[in-house]
This record gives sequence, structure tokens and C-alpha cells, in this order.
Amino acid sequence: MKKVILMFAAAMLTMSASAQRTAVTANKAGDNWYVGINAGAATPMQKWQDPKTGKCNDAGFMKGISPKVGVRVGKNLTTVFGLAADADMYFMNKTESKSWLGSKTFVNAINVDLLATFNLSNLFAGYKGQPRTFEVIALGGFGWSHGFGAEAYDNKADKFYSVKDNGINSKVALDFALNLGQAKAWQVYLEPAVVFGLWHNNHGALNYVGTQFAGNNAKYDSRAGIFQVSVGANYKFGTSNGTHNFVVEQLRDQAEIDGLNAQINGLRAENDAKDGQLAAANKTIADLKAQLAACEARPTTVVEAPKENVLQPHVIFRQGKSVIDAAQYASIEMVAKYMKNHKDAKVKVQGYASPEGSKEFNQKLSEQRAEVVKNALVKKYKIAADRITTEGLGATDKISSENDFNRVAMFIDTTTK
Repeated sequence: MKKVILMFAAAMLTMSASAQRTAVTANKAGDNWYVGINAGAATPMQKWQDPKTGKCNDAGFMKGISPKVGVRVGKNLTTVFGLAADADMYFMNKTESKSWLGSKTFVNAINVDLLATFNLSNLFAGYKGQPRTFEVIALGGFGWSHGFGAEAYDNKADKFYSVKDNGINSKVALDFALNLGQAKAWQVYLEPAVVFGLWHNNHGALNYVGTQFAGNNAKYDSRAGIFQVSVGANYKFGTSNGTHNFVVEQLRDQAEIDGLNAQINGLRAENDAKDGQLAAANKTIADLKAQLAACEARPTTVVEAPKENVLQPHVIFRQGKSVIDAAQYASIEMVAKYMKNHKDAKVKVQGYASPEGSKEFNQKLSEQRAEVVKNALVKKYKIAADRITTEGLGATDKISSENDFNRVAMFIDTTTK
């Protein structure tokens, strides 16, 4: 029996997988579990025949109705196929019908089933990314049942016995379900179901099939079973995809895949080119390091920069003027004499202005002062012009704290030795 059940479940799983039209995210072990409760009523599907008299009593269909409650735990393996475990309890039917649903105890019977579930809506219409508001779900499987305190008649002893019955049964059902809430985490359903008795054994050594007990020579009816209607609610736990249900995979078409592959290949080529550039840069760095090491290994030659030799005579000008006063020629003559005594000497004349006035005016004024001093050396004292250079340095207050001494032309000996 166990092998038959497993083969049936495997076949249904294969069928649902092949029928599934939409790829969904992977179903991890902890995903798509749900738990629920239900309540309803059950009735025998046929009248019970008294094995002593051969007459049928009033325990037939819609007679001897018993309330029921149940719990359900399940897991959806795909959007179509799943497994569920049911446990139902029937109670409060203290009839004298001697049926499985009738006993003198508060609890009449219990029934436990392992069921395969088939979402017919998804099977035939596909899954669109979340459950539909209304779905039809088929259930079927096998289970174990136990009856409390039913009676069986022994025709040899001509008496009834109170027996406790255990049996194997099958159950088929159909759920008309509503998925509620924005997340579709809650599911309420109306479920008509039929439970068929397959094989039973009782403690009184009497044979029992369905709702009928028989003694050693009595007849029995193999069509025995119960019909029940339940209303239930299931809560679907959260899954690893962040919802309470299956999520459709974001699949890409071949053109998009080809485009992405082209981008990947382009990036790889670009990366290879950059690798080549990096290798060349590393080689250049290595060469430069080698050259630096060679330079550091060579003896060091210290070259001292020529020091400027400032000649002492200064030519002082009046404010805003570039005309040489007669008294200032004495300084120019001293420089001329120095240059005549030193035939290789070269001199740079630097002109300055005091800070008064604009920057542009002072710059031009300093240049004019340097030029007039050069002209005096050339024309008056016959010094060669190519031995003299000029430079106007604009306004300054660095030569002296008195502005009168900042309006000057100075002489720098630039002879290289």
C-alpha cells in the first residue's frame, strides 16, 4: 500500500510539473507551508441494515448527522501539486443507529488522512504570479479511522456487542477556495468530501465494513462510507521569496540574453585591453625605477648657482620721475669705472618705484628708470650696451622703510665666473 501511495504521488508530481506553464522561484524546504482548521457535519451515505432482523433503520443519508471539527497541515510542492495531512473528529451523535457515526460516547470517531492536493485552476489555466481570488482544489488520499462504541450483532449468540473499530479508508474532496488579503496569505474554503471504508477490524472479532457490522453468518455492504461538508480557513506562512506564495521567475528572452552576452564579451575585451595597458604601464614603471636606481648610483656633482653681487651705488629718483638728477651721476660714474677696470664685467640695472600710484604706472616707471641709467652708462661713459641689461621690478617697500629710498635704480654684477 505504501508503495502504491508513493508511486501515485510521484506520478501526480510529474504531471503537475509538466503541466506548469510558468517558471516560479525555487521551493525551499521551509517554503509554502500552511496550517488550518475546519468545521462541518457528516452523514452516513446509506442506511444501516440490522443483521438480526434484516431491516433498515433510520441511519441512512442525512440521518444520524454528526458535527465534526478538523485540522489540516500542508505544503504546496508546486503551483499545482501539494501534500496535506488531515485529522477530523466526529462527535455528539448519540443515536441508537449502531452506525460508525453513532455511539454512546461524546466522540463518535476520528479520521486521519494523508492527501495529495491538485490546484485545478493552476493546472488548466496556469499560474500568473499570485493566487487567484477564487480557486478550485481537488484532494485525494488514504488514511486511518477509529470508531468509539459502535455495536455489532453476533447472530450465533443472538446479542449485540459494543466494539471499537479501526480501519483503512480513502478520502476524496473538492475545495472551493477564496484567497483573501493583499498578500493572499489567508484562504477560506467550502469542502464537500466523501470518506470510503476500505478495510476494518474490530476488537470483538467481528467483521466490519463501512457502517455495517456483521456476525459470523451475516451479510455486509461494501459501499459503506460517509459524506461530509466543511468550512475551513488556512494560513499560508511566509516564504523565502518575501511573500506567502509562489513568485514568477523574471525570465529573459533569447534576444535579451544575446544582448547581455554581447555586453559581457565587450566588457571582457575592454578588460583585456586595460590589462595590456596596465602591463605596459608596469613595464614603464619598472624601467623608470631602474633608471632612477642607476642615477642614484652615479657620483653626485654639486653645481652652485651663481650668487648675485649687488654693487653699492644706487641712483635715487624723485617721486613719479625717471630723470636723473645731477647729483646722482656720481653713483653711475662709480659703476662705469668698475666696468672699465673689469673688462669682462656685466651689469644688470634694476629699476624700482615707491608704492604710490597704480601698479601699471609703477611698473612702467621702474622700467624707464632702469633704461635711463643704462643710456647714461652707454652714452656718457662709453660702456658697451651688450654688457648692460635692464629690468623693471615695479613698486616696492622692501628696500627701505622710507619711500624716498625705494625710488631707485640698483646695479647687480651678473658676470659668470
